[in-house]
Amino acid sequence: MTARGPGIAIQNLSLTLGRTEVLSGVDMTVAPGSIHALVGPNGGGKSSLIRCLLGQMPHRGTVSLNWPARPGRIGYVPQALQFDAGLPMTVGDFLGTLDGNRPGFLKPRRATRDLVEAQLARVGMAGKSGRRMGALSGGERQRVLMAQALEPAPDLLILDEPMSALDESGGAIFAEVMQSLRRDGVTVLWIEHDLLAVRRLADHVTGLARRVIFDGQPEAMLDADRVLDLFSQRSAVA
Repeated sequence: MTARGPGIAIQNLSLTLGRTEVLSGVDMTVAPGSIHALVGPNGGGKSSLIRCLLGQMPHRGTVSLNWPARPGRIGYVPQALQFDAGLPMTVGDFLGTLDGNRPGFLKPRRATRDLVEAQLARVGMAGKSGRRMGALSGGERQRVLMAQALEPAPDLLILDEPMSALDESGGAIFAEVMQSLRRDGVTVLWIEHDLLAVRRLADHVTGLARRVIFDGQPEAMLDADRVLDLFSQRSAVA
């Protein structure tokens, strides 16, 4: 399958917030159409790197997206969804915003409703468009966020700990989605703490704790010594 997603080149990326050095001289590349995992301790700069990539934080150094042709679509699944749980908003209402040409206060068109149901089925939430968002479990909300990120179909998908609240069945569905993204040539940049999932699903892994600790194929990089070295950086990061 020809990659339709971009390659990503990050060179000498540094970020300082106040007196805290969040990222220091980060160099890494993401191959087009690959699943590239970011792992490391909490506070190690993984989410900050994503925000630099999305243009949400000022930084030093360069972040380049090298598209195979014209710039494509970028999908993003945040670590959590912050909203008022008391709002009378259903899953269908939330995903109905996919119809960007129609005001949100109008009932979605039939084609949009069919699309919403198809996307929910893809993430194991078939028939739940009428559920209130505030009544969903954390794992169910993550599935809805994934459904939103997958339509319109992205060429680059950025995932910030999407498995943090998923149960076993949710993890299996997530693995199926990741395999389909690989087949479609989508570039995926994926922050994850589950190292076993990274071993199974990622093509490449970067260990990050303010700086790059290791970078390579998961089978070679995720041995006991390297993982211990990476997460021993926790106290220094804290």
